[in-house]
Amino acid sequence: MTDEERPGLEEELTALARISERAAESIIGEREVVVASHVDADGLTSAGIISAALDRAEIERETLFFRQLDLPALETIADLGPGLVIFTDLGSGMQTEILDMGLSAVVADHHRPQGSGVVHHINPHLVGLDGATQLSGSGSAFLLARALAKATGRSGENDDLAGLAIVGAVGDLQDMAAGRLIGLNRRILDIGVDAGVLSFGRDLKLFGKQTRPVFKMLEYSSDPFIPGLSGDEDACIFFLKEQGIRLRGERWRRWIDMNPEEKARIASALVRRGLRSGLSNRQLERLVGEVYTLLPEPEGTELRDASEYSTLLNATARYGFSGVGLAVCLGDRGPVLEEARRLLAEHRLNLVAGLKLVKEEGIIALDHIQYFDAGDRIRDTIVGIVAGMSFQTAERRKPILAFATSDEGRLKVSARGTQDLVRAGLNLSEAVSKAAEEVGGVGGGHNVAAGATIPLEAKEEFLKIMDRIVGGQLRT
Repeated sequence: MTDEERPGLEEELTALARISERAAESIIGEREVVVASHVDADGLTSAGIISAALDRAEIERETLFFRQLDLPALETIADLGPGLVIFTDLGSGMQTEILDMGLSAVVADHHRPQGSGVVHHINPHLVGLDGATQLSGSGSAFLLARALAKATGRSGENDDLAGLAIVGAVGDLQDMAAGRLIGLNRRILDIGVDAGVLSFGRDLKLFGKQTRPVFKMLEYSSDPFIPGLSGDEDACIFFLKEQGIRLRGERWRRWIDMNPEEKARIASALVRRGLRSGLSNRQLERLVGEVYTLLPEPEGTELRDASEYSTLLNATARYGFSGVGLAVCLGDRGPVLEEARRLLAEHRLNLVAGLKLVKEEGIIALDHIQYFDAGDRIRDTIVGIVAGMSFQTAERRKPILAFATSDEGRLKVSARGTQDLVRAGLNLSEAVSKAAEEVGGVGGGHNVAAGATIPLEAKEEFLKIMDRIVGGQLRT
């Protein structure tokens, strides 16, 4: 963290620490706690952090995962009769409903709060910080875990959980806007470095440095989109050969297999290509930036790199295997990790199939947005990931909306933008929330990525409203 960043965060950090300490005091003495969390990487790491902290404090817990926190989900929790519920990576938007259900709750979240009333509420928005870039859900959970260690007389015991918090923040794309983690995420990174579980440094920010062949790492780059390379395997292979890079030894060579001179050669060539293709300085900053390494994990595995770790976790909970992802977060490195890897392989195949479907059927453009409807052909839990990856070939001056039919017979909407669009005024959280409310649905999220659930028959009206709202945002 730079010196100029530190002073402005002291007040906010102190305020959240105090809230966390009061929340921790409310947890001490509970015989059994229910942890309720979201089914993405940030939600899994949030649950992992709190579950580990409770286990260390010898507090019994049951951990549940939900695609979204709605009244049926709250009823499921209430039926368990818990003395206390800890909501992680969700809950801030359902405060009134939580209280109406008669639940005693602690909320550790980072989404924009709606309503009020939850006493123990850890959220960056409450102290004037941005929950999309400055503190993730797992970061809020980490603050609570640190406070819990302090409350049980074991200060510092949970500092090693900073690694999971960074995985969650990266999985939530909190490092994308600035090319590195900022705000309180940075403080957590510092704690992890001091605890010996994290390191960081400048490198290519492309996904797959630990496990993918280099040409595949380039091919699947979507943010930034590399003109002439992204989405084109043959072009990536030719590009690397032009740089004199040997692609194969005993196996396809990965980024971590390259020596420093080879890495420098590739990075320089990518920057030159980007400049020739008209990429802005901000886009180039997303090509080379800060990356985060989990030091206790073996090199060459998915768990070594924060970005790949987060993708592994997404491949578990989004397919209904949240228990597998949670076990990995809690340190299981046996058969459960192998099951997670199997799910990851399946996840990658599903993403490729999803991208193929979008390419074949096309993306429909409106004045200010673009969209595709996958129906039941892409899982509603991964259609947002497919939407983000579709920027490889789609119009990048308009956000993408993706529709998929949920198992409950409603329409799931996932909206994805780019950091350039956010800088131009895009706020998908605000747009999706307003549009969903107008058609009888619910929605929310962050400025660059948001989602909603709406009635099946409301699709066309929702699109009209979204097009109008986004057009207004991008004109301001």
